[in-house]
Amino acid sequence: MPARWTTVCASPAEGDLAEVGLAEGGPAKRDLGAATHIIPGMTARKPEITVAAITESDGRFLVVEERINRRLVFNQPAGHVEHGESLLTAVVREVREETAWRFLPASLVGVYLWRSPESGVTTMRFAFCGTVDDHQAAQPLDHGIVRTHWLSRADLQEREQLLRSPLVLRCIEDYEGGKRHPLDSVAHLDLLTASAMPAVAV
Repeated sequence: MPARWTTVCASPAEGDLAEVGLAEGGPAKRDLGAATHIIPGMTARKPEITVAAITESDGRFLVVEERINRRLVFNQPAGHVEHGESLLTAVVREVREETAWRFLPASLVGVYLWRSPESGVTTMRFAFCGTVDDHQAAQPLDHGIVRTHWLSRADLQEREQLLRSPLVLRCIEDYEGGKRHPLDSVAHLDLLTASAMPAVAV
């Protein structure tokens, strides 16, 4: 694993691109302030902090089919970080609640910012990859989850108009591209501290 990794964010003043290096397991080299500065034109409100799990088995990824605003969409197992829990605790909880699988995080794939064109809400997603086991088939799935699927990247591309957001395919692209960062780089983060991380605007 390289000792450094780099993300790209836009300057809040000019919208140009600037590289921000992170030492492995350490803080950002410079203070980005609120992560809301990464997307030009965003409001000063901090983004909503979410986590997502990327799990692959024989070229197929675990995804959920969920009902959002009366529309069925596909997404990775994902959700909001709650007060008092770390990012890693949150992603394990969300996978169990939405899929009935136990998720074992192995690496951070990336940190992403996406603003919904419909609601204007900005989401900051921490995407983790790992494995699953201990499936509890009798467990009721979380509210809004209709069913789970194992789908290939091609399957998801065919359903692109039904994806919850562009983050779904972007996370898989980065995962298949080999992007991996140590869990130590974000293990200390929670709902109150996560927004200070640099991220990639999607």
